[in-house]
Amino acid sequence: MTGPTLADRAAELDTADPLAHHRKLFLGADAVQSYLDGNSLGRPLARTVDSLTAFVEEQWGGRLIRGWDEGWLELPERIGDQLGRVTLGAAAGQCIVADSTSVLLYKLARAAVAARPDRTEIVIDRDNFPTDRFIVEGIARERGLTLRWIDVAYDGGATPADVSAVVGPQTALVLLSHVAYRSGFVADVPAITRIAHDAGALVLWDLSHSVGSVPAELDAWGVDYAAGCSYKYLNGGPGAPAWAYVAQRHLATLDQPILGWLGSADPFAMGSAYQPAAGIRRLVSGTPPIVGMLAMREMLDLIEEVGMPAVRRKSELLTAFAADAVEELLSRYGVVLASPRAASDRGGHITIDHPAFAAMVPELWQDGIIPDYRNPDGIRLGLSPLSTSFAEVAVAVDGIAARLAADTGTAVRAPAPGL
Repeated sequence: MTGPTLADRAAELDTADPLAHHRKLFLGADAVQSYLDGNSLGRPLARTVDSLTAFVEEQWGGRLIRGWDEGWLELPERIGDQLGRVTLGAAAGQCIVADSTSVLLYKLARAAVAARPDRTEIVIDRDNFPTDRFIVEGIARERGLTLRWIDVAYDGGATPADVSAVVGPQTALVLLSHVAYRSGFVADVPAITRIAHDAGALVLWDLSHSVGSVPAELDAWGVDYAAGCSYKYLNGGPGAPAWAYVAQRHLATLDQPILGWLGSADPFAMGSAYQPAAGIRRLVSGTPPIVGMLAMREMLDLIEEVGMPAVRRKSELLTAFAADAVEELLSRYGVVLASPRAASDRGGHITIDHPAFAAMVPELWQDGIIPDYRNPDGIRLGLSPLSTSFAEVAVAVDGIAARLAADTGTAVRAPAPGL
């Protein structure tokens, strides 16, 4: 007797999903068969169309330059506080929206090594996102520092044991990602942060692949600095500004390297010498990217309504369903899961590897199945909890299986009844 198909199982899960109704809030939810790239660019909320239109017509077009005195200048800190409260476990006054992720990582990393002037080493893993690695390589050249590299498992990431093995009396900074961009591995932030602190070092966490999908408790974990983007699970749109967190204990002495007028104590005094602003605003350099942060505010409102624990539960169910489907339908063709096996050890995406994937991804895109590709052989399935359905996962895995079967001349079998 034939068991249920992958589509049947997905339909059951979608019916039982208490968050399924939120998917209709996103613009273009059914524009393609399967959108599994929300961990690179999240879908826009439908309400964002109205809010952006109203901003252009009523505030930008209506109030013109008066808008700066009517709330625009305070918006980066207001949204930063909401971001901290809803997704980061951060008390008010420690988060701000500004710049790009690259610029903020540079500012924070330079501030960290400046705060440890007698130390000569920066620790980072070799599988971190290229920007993170490139930034510390540049800082090491600028400051005459040494990089200590951590080699991590291909389907994992940096562990407390890995960090313990490389930190020491010369470590100024440890820079790691909360969720690994390729494997989806979730780092043990509190344990690693304690290890670094015990060695006298500071820690900068990149939360680009976790914020809005995996809960964080930055204050409780004792984190020093953090940064991340807002166009993935925060649905801020292409090129949306990034955000940064600086623990309260570091704000008074934060020495960031890009001194700009809006990060000064009295910007409109147009003073002849720089004096840093009090609090998190000293991290700012130039004019706030107001339009770019409005969509992020809409998504934060939705996440606050739903709650991060519910978002995380849905994320784990999605990645578990995807991993099981891959094992059942794709492993026979040599597809390998390049992510942790346990859902609790993964963020909101999984990576699967096969030599045929580089040529396959453009074909999938043509058919409206949209994952992304990561070298050397990986398809990354990004499962944004509030906008991705289980049916979309089934469509993608079935589509990949059909192409692999055609390549090998074999038939696609239905999944076992327990999937």
